[in-house]
Amino acid sequence: MPSAREFRRRIRSVRNTSQITKAMEMVSAVKMRRAQEAVGASRPYAQRMAELVAGLARVASQVDEVDPLLAERPVQRIGLIVITGDRGLCGAFNTNVIRRAAQFIVNQPVPVQTMAIGRKGRDWLIRHGSEVIAEVSGLPDRPSLLDIAPITTIAIDGYRSGRFDRVEIIYNRFVSTLRQETEQRQILPVVPIDGMESRFIDYIFEPDPITVLAQLLPRYVEVLVYQSVLESVASEHSARMVAMHNATQNAREVIEELTLSYNKARQAGITKEILEIAAGAEALRR
Repeated sequence: MPSAREFRRRIRSVRNTSQITKAMEMVSAVKMRRAQEAVGASRPYAQRMAELVAGLARVASQVDEVDPLLAERPVQRIGLIVITGDRGLCGAFNTNVIRRAAQFIVNQPVPVQTMAIGRKGRDWLIRHGSEVIAEVSGLPDRPSLLDIAPITTIAIDGYRSGRFDRVEIIYNRFVSTLRQETEQRQILPVVPIDGMESRFIDYIFEPDPITVLAQLLPRYVEVLVYQSVLESVASEHSARMVAMHNATQNAREVIEELTLSYNKARQAGITKEILEIAAGAEALRR
């Protein structure tokens, strides 16, 4: 059995760890609230833009000319955007996205080129031999469209030039503080969401709906990727807060167990010393 000194050292070490995890939990809680506000503010905008694109696509479908970002073609090459975090200590947040991406790449009969947002996903893709053609890492807590512009530009230009025949994105969607769902969606070619055009009003567009749609579609793809990044940021902070909370609770339980063992060891040591003193006193009497 370890000595009382060894138990004291372990208790001190675990207590220091619990202070660190508690501090990280509090920091993540503050960042999570800000990220939640950003997600909540962006969702109505993305929804309205989807309705506008769906309505314009309905109008554009009445003519023979189809925008390149709407045109579907046989899939010979796929582009995949993988959104993870730059750091760990957030439970299964990064693992879920990486596992989903790995399954997607393995199951595809055609080559898949990847674009990584986040250091964890980038490192895993490179380590396992995936063809990473672009990466963005070190995003701030409040990312902007400019921060992810390199990825969206490569995706849009790659689809227009024929480098990709389809572009997918995998990320964690924020549902609640305790729940994040791994999502996969197609962003190119743009597929208007069914039913969105039902609330579309027949505006008068200048110069014409086709031209407006051609200008709007790249912005729509940027918004899709940006919205996914905001969802991922909120999910990451939520997952890290929960993970650090659980780590703090586990540390407290370990401290309680170690304290109990320490008291037993100390009591055993005291009992042993008393027996030795009593034995020594008995020996002197003889």
